[in-house]
Amino acid sequence: MAEKYLNELHKEYTKWVKHLNFYKDEIGTFKHRLEEIITQNTKTEITAQVEHFQNQFIRQNEVIDTLKHDINAAEHKLVENAKANNVATDHRKAEEDAALVDQMTMFKKIYTDLKEEFTRFAADAL
Repeated sequence: MAEKYLNELHKEYTKWVKHLNFYKDEIGTFKHRLEEIITQNTKTEITAQVEHFQNQFIRQNEVIDTLKHDINAAEHKLVENAKANNVATDHRKAEEDAALVDQMTMFKKIYTDLKEEFTRFAADAL
């Protein structure tokens, strides 16, 4: 496992939460786009795809919520680490949570693939 300075970990966690908030907002935009698509095109194959994307967006929102919870827990550990010995916290390191890094990496890949798939679908649906 890699060690990073406490402030580096804090910045990384803050950045991740901002990205997750952006993704959640973007999913809201995608949901509105789905509503437009379904009102303009009621073909069976389009309806099935709309349902597929609705389910995927629900699932991605659930994953975002879980990740935000896990990041908050990791951030809490940083705070506890700093409180335990508040001398020279700028120069102290802590273990990076490899599982959390892997979860974020995997989420970003899955989300990017879903976004590309949805963008192609939306372009072809109208």
